[in-house]
Amino acid sequence: MHSLQFTAESSSNGMVERDFTVGGIPGVLWSPASGADRAPLVLMGHGGGAHKKHRAMAGRARLLVTGCGFHAAVIDAPGHGDRPRTAHDEQEIAELRKAQAAGEPEGPIVVRYNARLAELAVPEWQATLDALQELPEIGADGPVGYVGIGLGMAIGVPLVAAEPRITAAVFGMMWPDALVEAARQITVPIEFDLQWDNERIPREGSLALFDAFASKEKSLHANAGKHMEMPRFEADSATRFFARHLGRAATSPA
Repeated sequence: MHSLQFTAESSSNGMVERDFTVGGIPGVLWSPASGADRAPLVLMGHGGGAHKKHRAMAGRARLLVTGCGFHAAVIDAPGHGDRPRTAHDEQEIAELRKAQAAGEPEGPIVVRYNARLAELAVPEWQATLDALQELPEIGADGPVGYVGIGLGMAIGVPLVAAEPRITAAVFGMMWPDALVEAARQITVPIEFDLQWDNERIPREGSLALFDAFASKEKSLHANAGKHMEMPRFEADSATRFFARHLGRAATSPA
């Protein structure tokens, strides 16, 4: 088992931010600034082309930490953030940019590339969860959630399917092609976000993926707008979702 090594720490507005590595994988853990009691943990998967400290991750972390008293953790996906790109990464990204410039479908490239990233990232996330649960403020028996949009969903669906410690998840905004079989193995409560007018991911595919989840409790949040126009209030909704399923009441962040 790889141990967790903290490499930097800062605090502000009631939240502590700690950079860490696990087996060479860089990540960040946000925690409440006060209180030594154990608290639930939410793992967060960042989007494609983003990184562990992207403003979307930091914003979600603030809601979870200051609103619920949770811990929130992100690791850089392969080829993202502080992790170098491989020749394979560069080739796939070049093909994606070429397709986008030509107005050709990007879905087949994204699905293929993200499926490969998920193969690498799922065991990395499991090793990270092992290490995080060694911390006394998290513990091995505490509840764990996962939230991932875009690439975060492409990694998160196979992760949640394979990882029984994760008991609630929020997903959204990914082509269904490589995810349907894993979705059929997921039975934990799910919140699923989609943009009704998404110009990149067909609505029918998103609805089919939602239908594939075997969860008895699952909710579909469909908002008008294009791919990059998901309302910010969906992050608040996800926070309330985790508060319900991981065991603490949500309050408005200061």
